[in-house]
Amino acid sequence: MTDIDLRPEEFAEAAADVIAAAHAGDFRNAAQTLAEAGLCGVCAAEEAGGLGLGIEFALPIVAEAGRQRLQWPLLETILVAKALGSSPLAAELCSGARAATWALQGHLEEQWAGHARHAAQSDWVLVARKAGGAALLEVASIKLQSDDALDPEYPQTWLSLEGAKVLAEIDADTFARLKRDGQVLIASLVNGAAEGALSTTAAYMTTRIQFGRPLSAKQAVRHTLARMRLLQEASEASILRLLRQDEYGAVRSAQPVLAHAIASSAFILEKAIQLHGGMGFTWELPLHYALREIRKFDAAFGSGELAGQVGQEFIQSV
Repeated sequence: MTDIDLRPEEFAEAAADVIAAAHAGDFRNAAQTLAEAGLCGVCAAEEAGGLGLGIEFALPIVAEAGRQRLQWPLLETILVAKALGSSPLAAELCSGARAATWALQGHLEEQWAGHARHAAQSDWVLVARKAGGAALLEVASIKLQSDDALDPEYPQTWLSLEGAKVLAEIDADTFARLKRDGQVLIASLVNGAAEGALSTTAAYMTTRIQFGRPLSAKQAVRHTLARMRLLQEASEASILRLLRQDEYGAVRSAQPVLAHAIASSAFILEKAIQLHGGMGFTWELPLHYALREIRKFDAAFGSGELAGQVGQEFIQSV
């Protein structure tokens, strides 16, 4: 079978059941479940046991993880396995023997890093270097400090990197491509979370009866749902557009798309919780997990600073 025979949307259909099964186990069992289905190595080199496919095949997988609110660093493991090429370390990620995360803030030279999802459970963490590259570190050699300000159940982690063991180095060019791929996949993850919340909300509005009519019959509710869908579909279209070059044959910047996806997804989740009458903060319908995840990514990119940076770059370019 060649790449031409494969379609990214088919990966989403296959990934849905696998991700649902991963929810049923603990962190290590989830790693094995995801790896055995080929999800961890979808973009990794074939020599390392991966599928060697492009980032477009990871998009629907990550989006499905967002829809199902998967609490596992699948996005980061996919990216790190790709960046490691054909090395034995990449093979360990593809097989599920190891899990990797990515610190979105900090540098190795500064001796600290932060905003690494599920760092306490992961084996390795990728940390940027000031020169432009990155280093893969062993989590066991790092002092971790949990920060539950945004999410007490799945807290963020600050990393003290003094004496950290370096397992591999990633050069500046590879890391630059990896950062763009990361922005694309994060946008897909949060947009998937928004889509999942929107589907749940639309179904609830059609079955919840008030004064003899379903809530979806009310004009204000329909207008809100329509706006939510508009934002979600606009984000999805812009994410898919990133896979194509611009009219000059250049790679498109992912930052505007990521900024829009984070803002739109947060709006959709907040409206979904509101339309559920606050039930989205209950164990019965834990939409708040998705909202917390979006807010954590927003904090990792500066809590609105990303949108400001995009605006500044646009002004300077004209």
